[in-house]
Amino acid sequence: MDSISDIIFYVLAFISVYVQVFLLLTFLENRKKIDRKEGEIKLKKYPGVTIIVPCWNEESTVYKTVRSILNLNYPKNKVQIILVDDGSTDGTWRVISKFAKYQNVKVFKQENGGKYTALNLGLSHTETDFLGCLDADSVADKDSLLRIMQYFEENSSLMAVTPSIVVGQAHNVIEKAQKAEYFMAVYVKKMLSFLGAIHVTPGPLTIFKKKVFDDLGPYRHAHNTEDMEIAYRMQQHYYPIEQCHDAFVYTGTPPSIKKLYKQRVRWIYGFINNTLDYRKILFRKKYGNFSLFTVPAGILATIAAGYIFGKVIYSTSELLSGKILEYRTIGLDITPKWGTFDPFFVNTESIFFISIIIYVLVILSVVLGYKMVKAKGVVSLDVIYFFFIFSMVAPFWIIKALLNTILARKPSWR
Repeated sequence: MDSISDIIFYVLAFISVYVQVFLLLTFLENRKKIDRKEGEIKLKKYPGVTIIVPCWNEESTVYKTVRSILNLNYPKNKVQIILVDDGSTDGTWRVISKFAKYQNVKVFKQENGGKYTALNLGLSHTETDFLGCLDADSVADKDSLLRIMQYFEENSSLMAVTPSIVVGQAHNVIEKAQKAEYFMAVYVKKMLSFLGAIHVTPGPLTIFKKKVFDDLGPYRHAHNTEDMEIAYRMQQHYYPIEQCHDAFVYTGTPPSIKKLYKQRVRWIYGFINNTLDYRKILFRKKYGNFSLFTVPAGILATIAAGYIFGKVIYSTSELLSGKILEYRTIGLDITPKWGTFDPFFVNTESIFFISIIIYVLVILSVVLGYKMVKAKGVVSLDVIYFFFIFSMVAPFWIIKALLNTILARKPSWR
């Protein structure tokens, strides 16, 4: 049994190291392209852009979101804003109604139908050649849209550009753990961008050419992950997506384990089910690295987390049963056992060293993302929080998402 368990571990560990090394090599090959353009940015042309803000019970955050759009360093007459209240039960409508006085702002209210219906309502009123969404708990950096639109100017074949999403404010260890995770996501997303393999166009200020929706149709429910499904659909039709690493959007994050758990169950459930919906494009060479690398790596990561969860439970039960047997045999011995350090007893098994390598590679990806964002402050403690919290809780939300899929249960939004 142990030998089979070890074989599974080695296979999963090899895949984990392979993925991390592959991304690192991609970084080393493209590192000269990763710079942050300083100084004033000017475009030859300033295309019109519509930004849709779907709102559901965002009374406390939506004001800052809309103000950040109004303050964008982009010609004011070229930015159209559509605010959609998706049946909020708090004061969201009262807040967004105040913006109706602005000439470039349209405000709508509808019965609650889900985020994708709010986006489609905004889409139906979009008249510009470019459009995007900004989640009502996020704030756009003043130069973010300008930097994104520069990508479209430099490469006319692009169909969507995503920003770098970072945590706005982290007040507790749960949010600080996510802060480190978001740094890693910036790095990974940029590497996937180089590979042409981005699998999600996130709600905070991904900008699309309107042609995407004219050609492929509107947003879909997509298991409450419409921003992932549209990316899958675009990859299926060879519509290029890139990431603008120096366009920043600051987002809010779940402040508690319970809220983080519910969010991640929805995300993982969406990944599993969108992948099942698009299973026919998996491992097909014509769909490139998206089909051959990104999605398979995500699938294997999900399997690995589930396996590790089972292994931890098994090992813990073995340890407890051993301690119970020891107690029954010799009683409870709480005398501290002091002694000198003996290197002979240091764990030199290959499993130990492989685990260390994986942790080092993950830390490196967080640090590289941190450097790409050029964030201020210290990242070290955030990494520790990230490892501790996510290693303890992530397997639970993965298992829950898998069970929801098997039992055909839809997770709640919040």
